[in-house]
Amino acid sequence: MSASLPVAEPEILEESRARAQRLWCTVVHDDPINTMSYVTWVFHSYFGFSLPVAEARMMRVHTTGRAVVSRGARERMEVDVTAMHGYGLRATIEPLGDDGDGSASDSAGGE
Repeated sequence: MSASLPVAEPEILEESRARAQRLWCTVVHDDPINTMSYVTWVFHSYFGFSLPVAEARMMRVHTTGRAVVSRGARERMEVDVTAMHGYGLRATIEPLGDDGDGSASDSAGGE
């Protein structure tokens, strides 16, 4: 007596799914205000990098103008960017490239 109607499943766009699963990175940029020792301390204290890794990241910021300091889900990277701002560092969030780096010329290494 009752006709059974097909149940429509919600359409999930492949692009939306890919965007949700995309990884992001936190990039710290060079500035003329913070000292190299302070930036090293922030990287060591906040991210838990060993001193040699923290110093290497700081030197990348100093010599190239930027360094990737964390990678992961967008929400986590937003927390890291906000924390870097709280320490007085200039930081941005960027999508990871296909090669896993924030850009072709900026690999973080040593994590």
